[in-house]
Amino acid sequence: MSQNWLPFASYNLWLQYSPPIGKEHLHCDMKRGFTKARSREPAVAAILASDSTPVRIGLLAQKGVYEFHENSPMLHQEDAVEQMIEILELRKESDLVQQRVLQILTNYQQNPILAEKKIIQLSRGDEGFPEPILIKQGNQSFNFFAAIDCIFAEEDDTLHILDFKTGHSDFDRRQGYIYLLAASYRYPQQKAVASFYNLENGNWSEPISATPNTLKAFQIELALIAQRHQEELRRYRKNSADFSQIFPQNPGVSCRYCSFNSICEFTISEVST
Repeated sequence: MSQNWLPFASYNLWLQYSPPIGKEHLHCDMKRGFTKARSREPAVAAILASDSTPVRIGLLAQKGVYEFHENSPMLHQEDAVEQMIEILELRKESDLVQQRVLQILTNYQQNPILAEKKIIQLSRGDEGFPEPILIKQGNQSFNFFAAIDCIFAEEDDTLHILDFKTGHSDFDRRQGYIYLLAASYRYPQQKAVASFYNLENGNWSEPISATPNTLKAFQIELALIAQRHQEELRRYRKNSADFSQIFPQNPGVSCRYCSFNSICEFTISEVST
């Protein structure tokens, strides 16, 4: 079997099956169905091609950090933020995106947390899918995708995987373990830790480390997710009329924030409190 046709898994896919603790009431499997099974339909493709406001803020924030370090002397210039506004073409964005990203850029110039770090990898944020890691688990093989924002080396050469956040979302430790699993394949001889940094409020999580047994458990879970996802797609392609049985809806408060509420027949426009 060609590697391109193998089942795949990623943190993003796992999140579409199992939300973070406390967010279960907002979870809807049908959203996964639109994203993964019906992505080529014109109406769905148009929605997927349009970044939401939170996604747009995250992408521009990531690109801003990247550009600051591509031209590190800029960090110390008085007009650094004004220069970055031009580089990012920020004035073309909505007022809310401009306001939030401007604050992020200002915050980062005042506290450039990577300025003295030995950066090994820093993502611009718009590179697309990373090269997959081929993982063999039992008699199954699957492609494992892990898009990493930043890797820098600590003084003792420990690899520190850093994920940038924006907004008010909590840190999901599962994502940190996913990154550590990726590092165990890409840098098998090096110790690694992972953490999260919120570019808006300056919160930096404690470093996460993992034993080989912990990483093995996460690898097994990803293999199961890859297998389940492949089976769902097979069932849908066999009988698309079973869409709502394969990907059950969960109408409620989450409909307000769902990208697909304009095309979903189960959308609830008003939810009583």
